[in-house]
Amino acid sequence: MELFITPAIGVVIGLVLGLTGAGGSVFAVPLLIILLQLPMQQAAGIALAAVAASALYGSLRHRGNRRILWVPALVLGAGGVISAPLGQWLAQRLPETALLIGFNVLALVIAARMYLSALHSPDQTKVTRANPGDYSLQGPLCRLSPSGQFQLRPHCMAGLALGGLLVGLLSGLFGVGGGFLIVPLLLFLSRIGMAQAVATSLVIIAVISSAGFISYWQMGGALDVSMLGQIAAGGIAGMMLGQWVSGKINHVVKQKVFAVSLVAVSIVSLFS
Repeated sequence: MELFITPAIGVVIGLVLGLTGAGGSVFAVPLLIILLQLPMQQAAGIALAAVAASALYGSLRHRGNRRILWVPALVLGAGGVISAPLGQWLAQRLPETALLIGFNVLALVIAARMYLSALHSPDQTKVTRANPGDYSLQGPLCRLSPSGQFQLRPHCMAGLALGGLLVGLLSGLFGVGGGFLIVPLLLFLSRIGMAQAVATSLVIIAVISSAGFISYWQMGGALDVSMLGQIAAGGIAGMMLGQWVSGKINHVVKQKVFAVSLVAVSIVSLFS
């Protein structure tokens, strides 16, 4: 049975990463705990590797279309690379129960944000990582030059770096990719479109999740290579599935279903 469950978890990771703005790891961690009986820290480490593989695949789809803004991606990603090892260090020193409670509180916040977004901003649910669309939101802080280049002024650099540090810390601590923070942060700080924010976020998620996983591995975290390979392969398959179904579903209903499902698996994982 585990032979089928393990890649299926990967498919869920890729599918959620492709179809929502929350990131697949918020589903992956509780599913790994419930279905494979993994401890919290190991589940977080494996989830980071799978999310990194799925996000890398997704970002490669955008190569050459000029949606990825490399300057904010590098600044935000650098902040995450710095703080992800600190998150891993803290995770190894906190009790398992504290990690589980902290993760599930975070997951419930993400679920609430997803559900409220579906209620109050239904148009934004159409913009997914599998199908970014052409929607545009404007932000007030970072500015673009007339040629469309990102201008790294001090307050803009500080905002991106601090955001990266926060995402990296949460990534290392709880095994989350950080997509639920990265897209809103990019939209708040910069005058870019939603499609650019989504495409850029995939690069950042791949970088920060990779840093979190490498930190987990270097600090002696348990690693089942076969399990990791199956979940990562499933994640890429799920991302491909997300591309195929993204134009065929009701996105408002989809986001509400994901939010409710996230609450359910979080509660079950906490009590299991």
